[in-house]
Amino acid sequence: MTIVLGRPGTEGLGEAVGVLREWQDDGASWQLHPGDLGWFWRFGAEATAAAVRTWSRNGRILAVGLLDGPTLLRLAIAPDAQEDEGLARRLVEDLVEPERGVLPEGRVSVEAPMDTVVQKLLAEEGWRTDAPWTPLRRDLTEPVEVPGARIEVVGPDRAHVRAAVQRASFDGSTFTDERWHAMAAGPPYAEARCLVAYDEQDNAVAAVTVWSAGPGRPGLLEPMGVHRGYRGRGYGKAITVAAAAALQRLGSSSAIVCTPSSNVGAVATYEAAGFRRLPQTRDRYRDAGAVGPRSAATS
Repeated sequence: MTIVLGRPGTEGLGEAVGVLREWQDDGASWQLHPGDLGWFWRFGAEATAAAVRTWSRNGRILAVGLLDGPTLLRLAIAPDAQEDEGLARRLVEDLVEPERGVLPEGRVSVEAPMDTVVQKLLAEEGWRTDAPWTPLRRDLTEPVEVPGARIEVVGPDRAHVRAAVQRASFDGSTFTDERWHAMAAGPPYAEARCLVAYDEQDNAVAAVTVWSAGPGRPGLLEPMGVHRGYRGRGYGKAITVAAAAALQRLGSSSAIVCTPSSNVGAVATYEAAGFRRLPQTRDRYRDAGAVGPRSAATS
């Protein structure tokens, strides 16, 4: 059967989110999560649709890609199709040829599940491995401890607080309360929560958004940040523990997060909050000297 590359449009985003939820599993390699689409939704439904690609056979979606910026494609593949040679070859053809409308010319990157045929074929095409990222996971079958700070679940009337902490946590962030409302209007946010941590003087000091993929599946932290004026005081651990508790209440089997391995402070924070490291992942990139690789910044 022919594999079809598609752009789902706003009307097809719900299906893409749905299959991403179904593909999440505690034993699977790190790959695109429905929460990644949910966080991208801050730019609006039309921009999200423009950034999504799907690969289907006989009407069934087998792979979903998110252009998280013009030069990075983040890819998820159905668990039973990750060793499908025909699918992998079609994916790679579409990734390496700019006229297919997936990635442009120049330096581009692909995040794909490790140890899949796609990884092998990209290597054969001369794509190199980029700097490592560290996924971490916390099992949620046991009770989660008290966070150690006052935690607020943010609703529409407090979106400005969540947005302000985001901007104070990430240099160059463009997050606003308007973008919060756009994100919250997307279907993935129906199973998401935004949390803000406060210090003893009632200053908003850290924030996180958590995304459930449904009961019994891993939930994602994306993004988590600590206000630059309050770092080194344990608030990263507190908001991360609160995130795990929120995902547990949503029925998630585990909480997962991924950060650049070079960000040793973030890795230490997640480990202090009860997360355990998983095998490192690496993007594949084509070095054509035009555009830089994947950025660690979250805006």
